[in-house]
Amino acid sequence: MGRHIGGRVLGDDEEIFAAGFVNSMFAMQIVLFLEKSFQIAIANEDLELKNFQTINAMAELIARKTAPPQNNSH
Repeated sequence: MGRHIGGRVLGDDEEIFAAGFVNSMFAMQIVLFLEKSFQIAIANEDLELKNFQTINAMAELIARKTAPPQNNSH
């Protein structure tokens, strides 16, 4: 993401939308980047600001998407 934010270093919990770094087109590029880089599918229900507003939020989304499915049967 560095080239899109003028070389400024982001903190892991810095809100990239509130700081003005991201517009809607770049937000879609982030989604595509995450899907391709981590081989995940981001569903419509995942397209919430809270999942993309910080680096930590994106890392948590990736962790959820790459976690092995839980077996709830006893």
